[in-house]
Amino acid sequence: MSPDLRTIDLAAATIRPALGDSLLLIGLCGAQGSGKSTLAAGLAALFRQESVPSAILSIDDVYHTKAERERLAREIHPLLRTRGVPGTHDLVLGRHVIDDLAAGRSARLPRFDKATDDRAPVSQWEVAPAGTRLLILDGWCVGARPQAAAMLADPVNALEREEDAHGIWRQYVNDQLAGPYQAFFARIDRLILLAAPGFEIVLRWRIEQEEALRREREGGMNDAEIARFIQHYERLTRHILSEMPARADLVIPLAEDRSPRIRG
Repeated sequence: MSPDLRTIDLAAATIRPALGDSLLLIGLCGAQGSGKSTLAAGLAALFRQESVPSAILSIDDVYHTKAERERLAREIHPLLRTRGVPGTHDLVLGRHVIDDLAAGRSARLPRFDKATDDRAPVSQWEVAPAGTRLLILDGWCVGARPQAAAMLADPVNALEREEDAHGIWRQYVNDQLAGPYQAFFARIDRLILLAAPGFEIVLRWRIEQEEALRREREGGMNDAEIARFIQHYERLTRHILSEMPARADLVIPLAEDRSPRIRG
């Protein structure tokens, strides 16, 4: 996927006035398949051309290890075996990266191997240089806020209805989002939202994304597996699309083809 130049220009115009001598942390939120990684890469390349040392940290790259998620699945709820929702990330690891860069030091950027569903070896991690001034934190739930307790009562899909009938999983996810994730997201200086036209488009986007991954490597999820997988994300994605636009520093509404719905 090639970055849309209008989207890059809009995001860059939000970032430039906030740049200074210290680290600027940009939160980039968007549903699965919305083009977050493409936009982050385009922004980092643009600002490097403008002599702004830049790095990208995807929240997907600070997932807990497979072993840690297996422990969460045994001790709290089986659905925590699946990466993605709040509670399945190693925020301490992510915080160390931000702390190092904020202090002007270099930092290793964690990488997660989705093919093995586990953290990649440290030898494969890139290094953000000392003096990095722009860090783009991208992810589907970056900057999200918890739901009100009353909103957790009714399941939003078959996964919640059949595999979380007592609401233990969604309550744990919400508690994590209300606690450690809010402290982590408080480090964000500017928040940008790529706003999908609705959750219904996410399945198609995710299938397209997986098809591209399958062309690069063997294996991957089939369409039925993807449909089940995105149900883990549905509750919070709908919540984000409902509440985040009112408070994000920049909202870029997307059409079904991921192009920005903007004039000009």
